[in-house]
Amino acid sequence: MTTPLQVTTARLRTPVTEHDHVRGPADAPVTIVEYGDFQCRFCGAAYPNLTEVLRQRADVVRLAYRHFPIANIHPYAESAAETAEAAAARGRFWEMYDWLFQHQDQLDPVHLSLGVEQIGLSPDEIAAEVGRQEYADRVRQDFVGGIRSGVNGTPTLFVNGVRHDGGYDLAELLTAVDAAADA
Repeated sequence: MTTPLQVTTARLRTPVTEHDHVRGPADAPVTIVEYGDFQCRFCGAAYPNLTEVLRQRADVVRLAYRHFPIANIHPYAESAAETAEAAAARGRFWEMYDWLFQHQDQLDPVHLSLGVEQIGLSPDEIAAEVGRQEYADRVRQDFVGGIRSGVNGTPTLFVNGVRHDGGYDLAELLTAVDAAADA
């Protein structure tokens, strides 16, 4: 006897809460959750498109970013994620997020310290906190939530809780957002 192949749609297992980093209106009808890695070139390619989706659909969509550093491939991904969390503790997550994606080829400790300074934070304080791994648990929580939701690479996007298996070019993202808004 054979069992028919059962195809299921991957769903977000960890709902968006006030603990997530969210950009866009809280009451937006569409939520995109991105599991990303600041050193991943594919996440870097998705970054300007997600930014543009937020601009073009400002009243319709919000973006929640969750860390999914793939440290065995990207040696600076975890420290970049922890640096973003240190910035978040000071209310500057999105400034650090933007800097990290705009300077993906400069995530080594020296350049990262310069980036922290460029967004107006103390590089020594942030480096000490990252050195003590004060934010490692937060990054790990995001990572584990991603695993539970079926994330196996970056970027992985969920649109209103359903995994978006399409591409991350602007046209495909706008189509996915519009379809979710009309659903």
